[in-house]
Amino acid sequence: MDSFIDPRQVVGYSFPPLQFAYSQRDVALYALGVGAAADPLDPEELKFVYELSPAFTPLPTMAVTFPFDAIGNLMNVPGMRFNPMMLLHGEQELDLLRPLPIQAALTNEAKITHVYDKGSGALLMIEAISRDEAGHVVCINRSSVFVRGLGGFGGERGPSGLKNQPPDRAPDEVMIQKTAENQALLYRLAGDPNPLHADPAMAAWGGFHRPILHGLCTFGFAGRAVLKLFANQDPRRIKRLECRFTRHVFPGETLVTEMWQQEPDRVLFQVWVQERDEIVLANAAATLAG
Repeated sequence: MDSFIDPRQVVGYSFPPLQFAYSQRDVALYALGVGAAADPLDPEELKFVYELSPAFTPLPTMAVTFPFDAIGNLMNVPGMRFNPMMLLHGEQELDLLRPLPIQAALTNEAKITHVYDKGSGALLMIEAISRDEAGHVVCINRSSVFVRGLGGFGGERGPSGLKNQPPDRAPDEVMIQKTAENQALLYRLAGDPNPLHADPAMAAWGGFHRPILHGLCTFGFAGRAVLKLFANQDPRRIKRLECRFTRHVFPGETLVTEMWQQEPDRVLFQVWVQERDEIVLANAAATLAG
């Protein structure tokens, strides 16, 4: 496939508004996809996966799934063509403006706000606003996706550096979570069917010896760690999460989330893979409500 990009056509492109509805079943399926209720007798975890729990509620990171269909239309953006196996998630910012209901019908409005030339690839910045049926903004997702092979078009390189560097001391909290060998196959049922995460042949086409875990699945594991250790398992206290995906994760690997409380309402965190001693999620922070 011949790859090309014309930033003049791509920047400012607005995706058609897309409807997204989810049910209580989807809430539970997402939570299982990011490792919730590994101990099925833990009542504080059961409330994320069992609809008859009196405290049944979505995990806050479920909001990243709302604009999946809009962002999934990247292949149809005028002025750009690329091999989808060359696409990697770069960064994610999630602002939660309202508590997530246990079921909802939402409208997503997404657009490409910037395109940066990173030399080896192009970095696309996408903003997606999700509104409920009353028109209230429930959440805003800002994502960057890196498309290998699309760089070198002479554009701006864009911002660089890390703004959420952990302090030079031991973390205040650490949570260790082993992912399942079939974690990616489970997580993809939340609405991200990219074959890079399921098909060995497609993963090989993308340069991996086997399918990799979704970056947003790792994001969900990390969000659960912050929720448990700094927000007392109350999703309403999570107001913002942001991170950079620095390396891939293979299903079955062990995620170690290290967390530092910078301010009463702010937690810095990073995730590394125990088996390879590599940081896979960095530049990460959570903003909490009091």
